[in-house]
Amino acid sequence: MDRRVLFASLILFAGGATGVGVALFAFVGVDDATIDAEVVWESEPVAGDDGSGAVVATMDGDPLVLQPTVEDGDRTIRATAVGGDVEWRTTVGGGNVGAGDTDDADGTDPPVTSGLVSGRLGGDEVVAFTTESGSLVVLDPADGTERFAVDLDGPGGLTPAIGDLDGDGDSEAAAVTTDGRVRAVDAAGDTVFETDLDAPVDRRPLAVDFGDPEGDTARGLAVVTAVDGEQSISLLDATGEARWTTTPSVTALSWSAADTRSGPVLALGGANGNLETIDVADGGSRYEVGLQDLPVTVGDADPGRVHVAGSGSVWAVDLLDGEVVWKQQYGGDTRVNAPGVADVDGDGLPGPVVVNRNGGVLALNQNGEAIARGDIGRAVVYAGPLFADATGDGSAEMLVVAEDGRIVALSD
Repeated sequence: MDRRVLFASLILFAGGATGVGVALFAFVGVDDATIDAEVVWESEPVAGDDGSGAVVATMDGDPLVLQPTVEDGDRTIRATAVGGDVEWRTTVGGGNVGAGDTDDADGTDPPVTSGLVSGRLGGDEVVAFTTESGSLVVLDPADGTERFAVDLDGPGGLTPAIGDLDGDGDSEAAAVTTDGRVRAVDAAGDTVFETDLDAPVDRRPLAVDFGDPEGDTARGLAVVTAVDGEQSISLLDATGEARWTTTPSVTALSWSAADTRSGPVLALGGANGNLETIDVADGGSRYEVGLQDLPVTVGDADPGRVHVAGSGSVWAVDLLDGEVVWKQQYGGDTRVNAPGVADVDGDGLPGPVVVNRNGGVLALNQNGEAIARGDIGRAVVYAGPLFADATGDGSAEMLVVAEDGRIVALSD
């Protein structure tokens, strides 16, 4: 038996709450045989974002890391190529981007933007964000030029979503305001629908666009509203009407959408340390499973599993029945950020990669066994990993964006 794997039976529960699962899983250890990941390049620090707003896009097929920054007193979107060279900068709130935005009255504070999201509109790759003053802005990642900017009629600052909300084969961009307005637009920036939820929103929306051979019930825009501390989740259809609205059992601090053999779900990372999944078809709760008594963060899914991080631990949870497939402990009690999934060793089998708040990086295979580990030096990191082929070897390197804006690429 591989000495890295120690099987143990663990009972998970959450205060006797109804519906909280009990699981049998493999506890996976890290040993000295794990390959050390090497830093292959890093960029200079830059202010303006804590690292969680960055995304990877492409320019002529080459990867770029795009991030919100503040440079020379201006809010900008900056594109950094592998190797650390800055390819372009686009000013927000000046020039031709987000023309409706202005600096504060004293003329000194740059506009605030959300995190970035990348996707395809009209067949072209784009990157989108919202501004606190209420614009949805869509850029061409190849050169930073603006494709369009639309007024949201309310305060923005939440990361938008991109996905095929109506099943016509073309994606839409959708944004919410913090006071509950929702607008979805097509590739030209024309409104597809707009609606008012009549309640505050404090989470980014999710585009749910998984294929459904029997209809379009697996598509729509998922939104979270909160009134008096109680959250509600709604799935809006392509006209902005709510298919269903439900109250989750957990207070969701993070969420993601994933597909399963029984249809797609919304996976919620709870403040109480529980993972809950909501059925996209009808809003019903599939299961709730306790992972620890501290908040957990939902990350990426691979076929049949979602990866969840918490204090010093990461879990793979079966999306169909809530069984915890394996648990990996890493970094003592240091919080682990949202896991990502990529093929970082070139074997054709993508696995989870995690980064903790101290900049420690751990790559795992599908069984939860460590295949590489490293760190980016003295740093604070709030973001999960990004991935790009930074060395031209055909496999993905791990990119970490620190709180100070540095981008660090690691390879095993």
